Amino acid sequence: MARALAPVVAALLLGACSTVEQLNPFGSSTPKVKPAELPAIQQTAELKILWQAGVGSAGDFTLSPALVGGSVYAAGRDGALARFDDGRQVWRIAAGQPISGGVGSDGKLVVVGTPKGEVLAFDAATGRETWKARVSSEVLAAPAVADGLAIVRSGDSRIFGFDAADGKRRWVYQRSAPTLSLRSNVGVVMAGRVTLAGFPGGKLVAIANNNGAAVWEVTVALPKGATELERVADVTSSPVMSGSAVCAAAFQGRVACFDANSGNAAWSRDMSSSAGIDIDSRNVYVADDKGAVHALDRASGASVWKQDKLSNRGLSRPLALGSHIVVADYQGVVHLLRREDGAFAARATTDGSAVRAEPVRFGAGVLVQTANGGLYALEVR
Repeated sequence: MARALAPVVAALLLGACSTVEQLNPFGSSTPKVKPAELPAIQQTAELKILWQAGVGSAGDFTLSPALVGGSVYAAGRDGALARFDDGRQVWRIAAGQPISGGVGSDGKLVVVGTPKGEVLAFDAATGRETWKARVSSEVLAAPAVADGLAIVRSGDSRIFGFDAADGKRRWVYQRSAPTLSLRSNVGVVMAGRVTLAGFPGGKLVAIANNNGAAVWEVTVALPKGATELERVADVTSSPVMSGSAVCAAAFQGRVACFDANSGNAAWSRDMSSSAGIDIDSRNVYVADDKGAVHALDRASGASVWKQDKLSNRGLSRPLALGSHIVVADYQGVVHLLRREDGAFAARATTDGSAVRAEPVRFGAGVLVQTANGGLYALEVR
């Protein structure tokens, strides 16, 4: 493992906190390992593009659209920020500086972050700037906005809670980090009264929204190996929650599920994933770092099926959509898999650039944003 990752780490190590710059093994969306050729498929469903729009390239960052009701808020690296209702542009503004983290919205406020650690908030109805704040380092993840809070993660893994009305800081959560960690765009997930956040070293923490204190902390994966590189075991994708279950995955580590109230472990499986996971009433779905998509039994973690014909294609986080699973790749191809057995059901192409951002549920379909800034709303039929 250390030998395989060495070229990536050598090229992408950051000074100061010794952080690995990029999770994507293809680097700038260009494969370093030959990706699998897409097999011909017998379609049993359809992925239909309902509408498409553009907001500007994400550059080296990963920018995610926010969906609230029928409104989509999206950003480009150059500072463009726009709102689309059913594919029609309602407003577009220039933030005046690059955007590196976003977008977060509750339908009233739209929040993004910059490489200089600034947090910018705008009125969702008009695009007018409402407040600015600052965190301790660059913002690489989409903020979370709900219940009067804007929660922002900085690149040094501090979590800041801001008052959504005026941008005043309410609290900050921080914890010690290992010597070497991955520079990732992982954000946070607001779940009722707590915010779930994964950390370098394989930890998952539930943070109280009212005061920023840790409610519980669990271990998704334990670092192991003889070198610092081998011991990287970071939670670099969003945790997921369904009912009383919360699950997370770690790079060079495990996929694990816990009780959301107590943090007690339910099960874990050795598996490396930087793209992430999703969950439904039956299974947990994982895109591993070799490009395979797995369905694991929600109750036990046992293998249900594995789709391995997308190897080395830089997969996004999988998304459960009824009787199907959606996952996108480094060429902007969106794949629809059958929930029952993982077989290919349909395929759609976008603009040819990578889908690095997490796909977003959009009615009966999915919304994706490509690295080139294309927004695509697709319906499953």
